Amino acid sequence: MSEATTRSPDWDQLFEIAAAQDGLFTTQQAAEAGYSPQLLAHHLGAWRMLRVRRGIYRLVHFPAGDHEELTAIWLWSEHAGVFSHQTALALHDLSDVLPSQVHLTLPAAWRKRRLRVPKGVVLHYGGVPESDRRWFGPVPATAPMRTLQDCAGEHLPPEILRGAAADALHRGLVTRDELATVEEALAPFGGLDP
Repeated sequence: MSEATTRSPDWDQLFEIAAAQDGLFTTQQAAEAGYSPQLLAHHLGAWRMLRVRRGIYRLVHFPAGDHEELTAIWLWSEHAGVFSHQTALALHDLSDVLPSQVHLTLPAAWRKRRLRVPKGVVLHYGGVPESDRRWFGPVPATAPMRTLQDCAGEHLPPEILRGAAADALHRGLVTRDELATVEEALAPFGGLDP
């Protein structure tokens, strides 16, 4: 018999987990707080919780977070994903363009997994060390330099890449020396300073 089925549900523990994640939690996290699938179903029926997506729930009375949609995707990735590319540009406020898709970088080992990718999510694979991460509330995103390098590698439209790089330079988030990849990508389009 598992520990989740033998221990009493601990609402405070579940609330603490959810509070750190924009009011969201996973089935596994609920089990760790003593909530069986049957008890989750009971709370769903009583409208204390909502199912956000398979295996991810929300406490109904918890205030909506700024990055709730991203938090749900991050929980889907089992805390392994890092928001990147255009999504990270938007989080760093380096682009006025709102991405139509969410970009998430997962460890390379995830490439072999059979995944049901959430609608609107584009996956990239590779390592993102802690030094290349920044946190936005409960979710990680690539640091500005890594974000710009990723966007340059994915052939982001030159006017968007140029604007984002110029803004990052102006705000002191990167140095000119760190933008070699961006400069190379923009060379055919007049460079960083057209």
